[in-house]
Amino acid sequence: MSEPTVTDRGEWADPELISWWQREFTDGVDPEYTEQIIPLIVDQVGGAGRVLDVGAGEGQVSRALAESGAMVVGIDPFGGQIVEAARRGREVTYGLAEAARLPFDSGVFDAVVACLVFEHIDEVDGAIAEVARVLRPGGTFLFLLNHPLLQTPGSGWIDDQMLDPPEQYWRIGPYLIEQATIEEVQKNVFVRFIHRPLSRYLNALSAAGLTLEHMFEPAPPPGFLAQSPEYFEAETVPRLLALRLRRGSVQGGHGS
Repeated sequence: MSEPTVTDRGEWADPELISWWQREFTDGVDPEYTEQIIPLIVDQVGGAGRVLDVGAGEGQVSRALAESGAMVVGIDPFGGQIVEAARRGREVTYGLAEAARLPFDSGVFDAVVACLVFEHIDEVDGAIAEVARVLRPGGTFLFLLNHPLLQTPGSGWIDDQMLDPPEQYWRIGPYLIEQATIEEVQKNVFVRFIHRPLSRYLNALSAAGLTLEHMFEPAPPPGFLAQSPEYFEAETVPRLLALRLRRGSVQGGHGS
């Protein structure tokens, strides 16, 4: 197996974007990560042997998995994230790599995790095929997404005061259209998202020889709901979708 290394050839994301991510979503700041995402990941693949964290960022998922007893490798395409991940914890092997070009031999991981990553990847078929390739037969892929239906571009709460009595409801944007959008998440901080229908992901996963075992649509956790008291039905709209998939003994489609 060839281990990735940090080199000066790594792509460096906008420093403002990296700073925003590390400030707003790590070190216990974000309740969705601390109360829901990280516990779900650890419950499903914690201690699963050798685990690859695709799009590890500054390493909070990787560190939690390492603490559970797994041997973790975390990769990210942005050098700024990898340097910070290595600074925050040495119990994980980190390196620069893209999801569609994983620098590992085939079948070397017991589990792969991709947490809120594929919404930012253009080469979705190649990335899924690479995940299937590096998984051992019977290995687990835990695939977490912003919910493709309910977090579609243009979706959001509508507070309709024209009705009597007033109503709140969740508007769903153009779900069936695959599209990339640029969102200003904070002043002068821009993130590129790619929306795809769920069928687009499931068909690519199936073609790569990955079989769906379980799907999770958890309600937003209490910490998030406490930040949104104005939306009295927020607990009925899941923000997260997680799929647990198993690699078969023989890969098909793109993964062969």
